[in-house]
Order: sequence, then structure tokens, then C-alpha cells
Amino acid sequence: MQGNLPPEAQEKIEELQDLQETAQQVAAQKQQAETQLTESKTAIEELEDIDKDTTMYRQLGELLVETDYGTAEEDLEEKVNSLEVRVDTLKKQEERVQEQFEELQQELQQMLGGGPGGGGGLGGAGGA
Repeated sequence: MQGNLPPEAQEKIEELQDLQETAQQVAAQKQQAETQLTESKTAIEELEDIDKDTTMYRQLGELLVETDYGTAEEDLEEKVNSLEVRVDTLKKQEERVQEQFEELQQELQQMLGGGPGGGGGLGGAGGA
């Protein structure tokens, strides 16, 4: 079917494919950040049950280095704050990409003569 499309339509289809790939990458990054955020919040909750005099260790690359309670708590809180900002940023980016995708999809449908409710569009173009 794509061989019979005008060059402008072919270009829009390629842009749609690029946006879909970007959306998948952003979603994966957001999922990873959300997982790290959940793990860090759980670690803070667990830290509350630990005696402040307990010897603690933190992973630094491949090594475990001794740390104190206050430093561990501060580092975790800083990590949670940073991850919350990252998740919010990725959510906004995900929304922008989705909006761009929908706009481009509408442009393509209009270009192909299948405007809103018309018959010649690319129904289901948002799928894999």
C-alpha cells in the first residue's frame, strides 16, 4: 500500500513510526524510574525500623562502603526527590509525544482523504 502513497504521506508515516519508537523509549525510561522510586521509598521506610547506631553499608559500584544512618537517610531522600522530578518530566514528555502522534495521525488521515469519520484513513495506525 505504501508504494502508492504520495511522498508527503510516506513522510508522515515515517514520522509516525519515529514518534511511536520515541514513545516506547520514554515509556521504558519512565517505568525504570518509577521502579527505582518505589525501591527507594521502600528503603526509606525500612530505614525507619533500623536502630540509628547500626553499622550500615552502601553500595558504591562493586564495593560496599561503611556509612552512617544520617548519610544513608539523606542520600535516599535526595534520590527519591530526584526520581520524583524525573518521573514527572517523563510523564510530561510522554504526553507531548502522544499529542504529537495524534496530531500527525489526523494530518495523515486528512491527507489521504479520510478525515474525521471518513473511510480512507489508517484506522489502528497507533498499534504495533
